[in-house]
Amino acid sequence: ILSGAKVKGVTAFSINESPLGNNPFSVEICVAYGRKKSLQLFTVTEDRMVATREVAVAEPPVNMCIDGASICVALGSQYNMVNFETGVTQDLFPYENETTKPLIKRVGNEEFLLSGPSALGMFVTSAGISQRPPLQWSDNLSSVCFVFPYVLAMDEEFITVHSILDQQQKQTIPFQGGKIIGDFEGRIFVASSKEIYSLVSVPFEKQIQDLLDSRRVEEALALAKSARRTIPKERFIKMYRRIQQQAGFIQLRQLNFGEAAELFKSGQLDVRELINLFPFMLPTNSNFTRSVPLLHDIADIKQLCLGNAGKVKACKDFLASFLEDVRDTNLVVGYKEEVDTALLKLYAEIDSPKLVEFVSSENGCFIQDSVDSLQKYGRHHALGLFHKYHGDNEKALQVWVSIVNGELTDPSHPGLPFVVEFLSQLTDHELVWRYVDWALERDQEQGVKIFTQRPTDEPQTERMRPETIVDYLHRYPQAVVGYLEHLVFTRRLEKEKYHTHLAVLYLDKVLQMRKDPSIPPDEMERSREKLRQMLQFSSLYRVALILGKVKETDMYAECAILYGKKEEHDKALRILVYKLKDYRAAEQYCDTNAKGHDLSYRRRLFQILLSVYLDPMEGAKDSLAAPAVQLLNNHAEDFDAVRVLQIIPAHWSIGLIQQFLNRAVRQSMHNQRTTRVERMLARGENLQLKGTSVGLKRTPITLSEERICQVCCRPFGDNAFARYPNGLVTHVQCARNKYVCPVTGRLFSTKPAKK
Repeated sequence: ILSGAKVKGVTAFSINESPLGNNPFSVEICVAYGRKKSLQLFTVTEDRMVATREVAVAEPPVNMCIDGASICVALGSQYNMVNFETGVTQDLFPYENETTKPLIKRVGNEEFLLSGPSALGMFVTSAGISQRPPLQWSDNLSSVCFVFPYVLAMDEEFITVHSILDQQQKQTIPFQGGKIIGDFEGRIFVASSKEIYSLVSVPFEKQIQDLLDSRRVEEALALAKSARRTIPKERFIKMYRRIQQQAGFIQLRQLNFGEAAELFKSGQLDVRELINLFPFMLPTNSNFTRSVPLLHDIADIKQLCLGNAGKVKACKDFLASFLEDVRDTNLVVGYKEEVDTALLKLYAEIDSPKLVEFVSSENGCFIQDSVDSLQKYGRHHALGLFHKYHGDNEKALQVWVSIVNGELTDPSHPGLPFVVEFLSQLTDHELVWRYVDWALERDQEQGVKIFTQRPTDEPQTERMRPETIVDYLHRYPQAVVGYLEHLVFTRRLEKEKYHTHLAVLYLDKVLQMRKDPSIPPDEMERSREKLRQMLQFSSLYRVALILGKVKETDMYAECAILYGKKEEHDKALRILVYKLKDYRAAEQYCDTNAKGHDLSYRRRLFQILLSVYLDPMEGAKDSLAAPAVQLLNNHAEDFDAVRVLQIIPAHWSIGLIQQFLNRAVRQSMHNQRTTRVERMLARGENLQLKGTSVGLKRTPITLSEERICQVCCRPFGDNAFARYPNGLVTHVQCARNKYVCPVTGRLFSTKPAKK
């Protein structure tokens, strides 16, 4: 540069890869002066060279390298880190200048590689710390070159290649008489005393592939990541994904399933590549072929595992787990049929507990392959569920019926209750009726649930009308009873014929059981209790019909209930008292039948019971005095004391009914006092109303032809009007709510308006 100053006494210089200036048409060069003991920074353009900064050092610099504002410099026996911007100098470590040639190379952003003691290559950052383990070099190095991610070091006989990713030596190249090695815009040149050579690096893809071929997966992945800065983004992504996929198959070959799965996921493997390793797992309609070039050299899993059954099973478990993980991810977009079909085949083969849930839920399985596989491994219940999910209910029922009939075997099938539940939810009524007889013949109690467990919101059809079902079930006594119980107790249908029919069936069963002496008493009692509950619960059956049959027997409790339904309480209570001698039941009868009625009705019932106890025509004299007295004492409030005193025997002593009399007197006095209080309150309220009326009448209201309604603004046509407490006068029809002023909206009372 003609216009530039002459630079003399230079011992070393270095181009700044991270220049401090922002001129794109210039470079920055740092120069070390031996005599001046200084470092100087120049900005070099096309036509001039300008010194911009200078820093003094303690000793003559021997070698140096700059990056940004940081300079790593080797003095006579010491490495230092110098900052151009702050001028701060930091001591790094000493070196033996007699045995060690000070070599410095930039290997990253403000990071340098230095030749250290004991033939070590030391990494140092601008902060003076080391973030990587050192390299182990040979002695007497003459030159060092760095081309990411490799460090090439030259001695008298060899060029050694180390990787800064793992600090391991990767290659040794014999080369004698070498003087210098350097990187010049990506090309590596090596010079001896007479000749210059070029070292051509193997392409990254070839290096990585060689590592994969050698099963050095971690090194291959690390090298592939490092290639990101030298390869265009789209090309790198495509390359790196393929490398991950290849690495995944290498891990699979070594049965490292966890590592393989992660690599397949991150590498976005076409899942069919993995499924294809397992014979017959892809659906038969798949036209998949392996990628070219191949990702692996595995023929299939059997070849990989050399027929070892345990390893084959482990591989199949891995495939199932992997497909479950990716089933709902982007990896299976477009391949759902292949994935779901493979999962179904795996579940069927290993008898997985997940099979039933899988075939019952959303899936994209290839139907023919799935059916064949489920049949092959005897998963018949799952086959029925598979048919059900795909809308073929008839085939599903055929399979399940065959299992229940014993024609097919599958321990996982729940049996007849499952089929009945399915039929009860089926909306195809024609198909339902095909299997009604089959279910009822096996178990009437279960079979009738086809009708009793149907959805409440199901549209009614002629074939599912209650009348149709009841008529059909006549051939099945237990089933018809169950269905009528459903209509009466569950659906609460208020139709006399259903209630009467059920009561007759209950009664007929009891009558038949009474004719069979072998029936256990407790079973007989349960049937009678069921009949009594029905008779008491319902009021819709034909009482006369049932009573006509019961009167001919000694079923007195049932007769009492029926007489009660006919309001013939005297007959009912006489049965309970004189036939059954159940005084507690007689009191309970009065309580039960009085529910929903007023006090007078309740008193009438208890009065009848007392009369029955004291009837001289029944039993010996005073034979029922004890229950009669107990009744009076327990229910004193349910009797009219005057009527009681009129009917009790004259010879009874006061002491006998003293408790009743005490309670009756107290109740009478309480009623008298309560009535008096109510009367006085009513009188007070009446006086208040009279006072209000007098006050209102003191202020006259004059209606004339000129006066108008303050709501509708029309004159009054007659002498009828309404006046609000605030003095507002309106037509009667305009006063819609007497508690709210129609003009001001003022509220005079919180009582609701009468409609």
